[in-house]
Amino acid sequence: MRKTLLIGMVAFAAASHAQTYPGKPIRLVVPFAPGGSSTIVARSVAAEMEKALGQAIVIENKGGGGGNLAMHDVARADGDGYTLIIGHVGSLAMTPYITPNLGYDVNRDFAPVSLLAKVPNIFVVHADVPAKDLRELVALAKAKPGQYYYGSAGNGSAGHLAMEYLKLVSGMDLQHVPYKGTGPNLVDLVAGRTHATSAGTPPLMPHVKSGRLRVIAVGTPQRLPALPEVGTVAEQGYPGFETSQWYGLNAPAKTPPAIIKRLADEAAKAVKAASVVERFKADDAESVGSTPQAYAEFIAKEQARWKEVIQKAGVKAD
Repeated sequence: MRKTLLIGMVAFAAASHAQTYPGKPIRLVVPFAPGGSSTIVARSVAAEMEKALGQAIVIENKGGGGGNLAMHDVARADGDGYTLIIGHVGSLAMTPYITPNLGYDVNRDFAPVSLLAKVPNIFVVHADVPAKDLRELVALAKAKPGQYYYGSAGNGSAGHLAMEYLKLVSGMDLQHVPYKGTGPNLVDLVAGRTHATSAGTPPLMPHVKSGRLRVIAVGTPQRLPALPEVGTVAEQGYPGFETSQWYGLNAPAKTPPAIIKRLADEAAKAVKAASVVERFKADDAESVGSTPQAYAEFIAKEQARWKEVIQKAGVKAD
């Protein structure tokens, strides 16, 4: 009887807390330095959610460790709905299979709230590489194994794993050159010191438009409106291939379900607001918005995909 009463009191307290939520500003942690797609997604969505929630959402960029410092911080925050984090393909689906002993468990310590946006990955080569599309690059690399190099933003980065994924399905031999960030990677690629890379569209498209780089494939299941003439990897002979940068909203695991639902509902509305859709379109990003369950299923699918790639490619932490 006492146990039943106690459970009832806890449930009542949680429901009452959810009804008055939020009663103060919300901290939204972005696990990367300012300026990237994660910050754009966070600021755009937060601005809309603030209108409905009636409280400020304070963006805090906390870079370091490929997102691990921020993840560790939020994993140990109170589950009261006042600390949230931007989830990312790297931190939720890649790093857990590359770096052992993170100090947190992405599935046990975080609650999925909503999938916010997908930013397509594209595959590019330097303009001097004699390959007009993916099929030609594969043929070229197979004819001269080990003689072509691709750069990435670093070992274990999303671009690194996207290229390793492509190597696995195509059987081509490209050598990896890791850099400390997208900027240094692109400096050498644009100069012709490396031959290829994969990343989201925002940092690559200016160099594509200048003619220094050529897009040979897109990683999404459908062609991009901004690049209607470029075939997908799946269209060019590798069915089922899909890779994109994606961003979601996550909370500490003990956050009450009623608060998770409130946040998910408002996030799903926010990403469909005209101002957000228009801002995302500038970076070729797709507004998504989902239920917590749908986001959880999406994360699980992505984890299975990237775990296999990481294990087969033998990717390990530096």
